Amino acid sequence: MINVAIVEDNKTIREGLSALLNGTEGFKCKVSYPDCESFLKELELLSVDVILMDIGLPGMNGIEGVKKAKQINPDISILMLTVYEESEIVYDALCAGAYGYLVKKTPPLRLIEAIKEVYEGGSPMSSRIARQVITSFQHYRNEHTVDSQYNLSNREKEVLQHLADGSNYQEIADELFISVDTVRHHIRNIYKKLQVHSQSEAVAKAIRKKLI
Repeated sequence: MINVAIVEDNKTIREGLSALLNGTEGFKCKVSYPDCESFLKELELLSVDVILMDIGLPGMNGIEGVKKAKQINPDISILMLTVYEESEIVYDALCAGAYGYLVKKTPPLRLIEAIKEVYEGGSPMSSRIARQVITSFQHYRNEHTVDSQYNLSNREKEVLQHLADGSNYQEIADELFISVDTVRHHIRNIYKKLQVHSQSEAVAKAIRKKLI
């Protein structure tokens, strides 16, 4: 038997989810809450396997609720069930400690499968959400591949950014509290690493490769 707790402020949805779980063999809605505060208050004494958590809740939102819940019980398995599909919100929820992310239009059968997945150690996501996560990962990987390819130091990136902003050598030196000779030294290194021969080439390549 997979025991589930629901945190959802909409009474109709909360009761619908409860009925779905209690009407499905092997599942039981043990308890439900209209907000994070009442859920967190009872969490230490709660014996459930999976938490279904909304994000747009009155008072504390679901993402903060996940963070607090993980502080109380680091092993707790939380599955987000929400209307939000924005990448930033998805990212925040997963970073907070959620093990899966589904939207509320998910068909009942898929929701049941997802709860079972979380219970068995998986991380289910709606297909569109999964695509966003993969795209973000690929973008992150590509950015870091480019960074390591050219191996620019933080100071060299600062100098490049000032060049892109139109600053001259003296202005860069003043801004970074270094000498003009040191600026020239950094720029020679930048040219060498980027394999360019002029300031305009360096700036153009840095912008094109998203180094600045």
